[in-house]
Amino acid sequence: MSWTRLIGPFLLSLSAASLSAFIDPGSWISPDHPAINYWNAPLQDPVTKLEEKLRKGETKLSYSPGALGYLPALLKALDVNRDSQMLVFSKTSFQASKISYKTPRALYFNDNVAIGFVPDGDVYELISLDPRQGPVFFTLDVHASEKPGFARRDVCLQCHHGPATLGVPGIFISSVYPGRSDIPAFRAGAYATDHRSDFEKRWGGWFVSGTHGSQHHMGNAVAPDSQHPDVLEFQGAQNLTSLEKRVDLHAYLANSSDIVALMTYEHQTRMTNLLTRLGWQARVMAHDKKTDDVSKKAVEADLEELINYLVFADEITLREPVAGVSTFSKTFPERGPRDSKGRSLHDFDVKTRLFRYPLSYMIYNPAFENLPPQLQERVYRRMFQVLTGEDRSQRFGRLDREPRQAALEILRETKTNRPEYFKMAAAQ
Repeated sequence: MSWTRLIGPFLLSLSAASLSAFIDPGSWISPDHPAINYWNAPLQDPVTKLEEKLRKGETKLSYSPGALGYLPALLKALDVNRDSQMLVFSKTSFQASKISYKTPRALYFNDNVAIGFVPDGDVYELISLDPRQGPVFFTLDVHASEKPGFARRDVCLQCHHGPATLGVPGIFISSVYPGRSDIPAFRAGAYATDHRSDFEKRWGGWFVSGTHGSQHHMGNAVAPDSQHPDVLEFQGAQNLTSLEKRVDLHAYLANSSDIVALMTYEHQTRMTNLLTRLGWQARVMAHDKKTDDVSKKAVEADLEELINYLVFADEITLREPVAGVSTFSKTFPERGPRDSKGRSLHDFDVKTRLFRYPLSYMIYNPAFENLPPQLQERVYRRMFQVLTGEDRSQRFGRLDREPRQAALEILRETKTNRPEYFKMAAAQ
């Protein structure tokens, strides 16, 4: 049985507790729907744009000698920082035979692209966010070529289109129970994690470098006894500031699998899927001229889930501060626009919560900008009601006035196309 066939059913059966309350397998949206045309519609994602520049000779990908090959050039061309590196050793990739505890797969990301690299692998793996179609999957051959080119890899949807991705092509971080051979013990369970997930359920099968006090996670550990696959060996696996004794770091661009980068990417995965789903749902409704109450309620539920996540209403509270070991905690905030007081939605807190202000930086993403205009206005209106305190329902009760006011002010100054009613808004 191929790795893709083996892993696919596992990902489709991820713990129901990790999935959205409003998503079920029956609500998947078909990529074949004429309003979507996922396979054939024109794309404007970063990898497709880079491919066009390569074809026209407007840019080149240099090939580095040794194992890294095109990787440094890829990161540079797609504006991805090497300090975003995350290392995953569980065999949950179609290149599983090349992945192990000693030779993990490396992932690098920004707001729109993720790049996967496996030492001695066959291809580089890329996920590129199209403003309308959502995540699109590509590979690039690792061997040097006069004309390097990307191949679209739609077979990835066997794992990346299901409950864990909210019924649309998407991305996610899976936390598993790896055994001695680094193969996940599927029967022990697994979790698709994000900023709502309990700390104790995160990063099984991943390396995690950084400090987090007495909070325990599943990273850096394997289950030594196959008879008890859900019992990980945690001795020496927590609060690691170096991975040198576990991984041959010379094979990678960075020496870390930074905990703050992992938490950031976790937040971004579900946010991306929510934006994709809401946009797809609206386009399908408009095409099919659906005006029935069931369809309207479905879009309304998607919209409310997006707002809930956008303002971190269900984010877990960190019991102790978290600190990374790379420069990611410095360079990531530098990517965000700042208001006249020097504040940004990219600023971290990492003391009691991930970000300092209760509004996701993904509000700037082209995927948000490409929501249908009427739907985007409804999102803005609900966002306004929550941040000003007009909506004081229980689920938004944890959002204090001062951070809400700061988020309003940052949005007002850094997002030029927001509605005018944000101009003089004040939190109550």
